[in-house]
Amino acid sequence: MTSSHGQNFMELSAFVKYSTDVENKFERNQIKSNQYGVSIKMTNVVCISYNKSWVVVNHCRLKAVQRNKTIFNADLEIIHPANEIDMRVQVQKKANGYKPWLFDITIDGCKYLRKPNNPAIKIIYGIFKEFSTINHTCPYVGHQGVAGFYPTIDKFPNPLPSGDYFLILTFILSKQRIKATDPIY
Repeated sequence: MTSSHGQNFMELSAFVKYSTDVENKFERNQIKSNQYGVSIKMTNVVCISYNKSWVVVNHCRLKAVQRNKTIFNADLEIIHPANEIDMRVQVQKKANGYKPWLFDITIDGCKYLRKPNNPAIKIIYGIFKEFSTINHTCPYVGHQGVAGFYPTIDKFPNPLPSGDYFLILTFILSKQRIKATDPIY
């Protein structure tokens, strides 16, 4: 599948359910894992590479390990060295369908990894960083993945309103658009 500009793409999407029983009664230092009824649960994740000559998705799945804990594992193989990586991050909230809510940002991923200067991307990267192999600057080639990813409330700078959120990550590798996930719910 190609876009209107003729680029191949890969997208990673996740649907995340964030719920709380005590909305708007938080202070940053009071939030502890599940102290106030806060929970984050991933309900669906899809990883698709529309250009298998650049990226092969070996596996992409959620695994329930406890009643309220689901972990995300993904295993990707980047075939050609990616010296330029553009990344688009979208966060949408469910309200009569998924609507743009927080942000829709496109950045140069290699430049960001050299100098993390975008506060919104810093939050998203901080959540995934310890679980992924994406921890160095470009180029990226070979095995890349996320293992045992589980979002915790203490990784977020501020509480979010309760609801269902949709995280979409789109990667363009060396000017070849690659779709890394198709919805994470």
